[in-house]
Amino acid sequence: MRSNKGRDTGPELALRSAVHALGLRYRVNARPLKGVRRTADLVFSRARVAVFLDGCFWHGCPEHHTVAKTNGEFWARKVSENRRRDRDTDAKLAEAGWRSVRVWEHEDPVVAAERVRAAVR
Repeated sequence: MRSNKGRDTGPELALRSAVHALGLRYRVNARPLKGVRRTADLVFSRARVAVFLDGCFWHGCPEHHTVAKTNGEFWARKVSENRRRDRDTDAKLAEAGWRSVRVWEHEDPVVAAERVRAAVR
């Protein structure tokens, strides 16, 4: 999976553009909490909001996820672990007084940006 980018993907750029168009400013690919090795796609430090753009394949989107045909058991475990880690991340952020906004890669970026704005304001 070497060709999969970790940042600046098409859906991320579209979401960032839509959020920026709403007048919101943010940090990109930043850790919301020191000491926690989790990186959010967008971070609004003052508002204490972390935005994660989750890929349908990697995070098990209920609408679009399908188990890989090759090595299916491995990928099922991998996606399950990713989902567990996502829940853990959301819980840690909530404990520290942060809000998490999860956006699926297939969502309309303009609609998702409105959800982000509502969380920030």
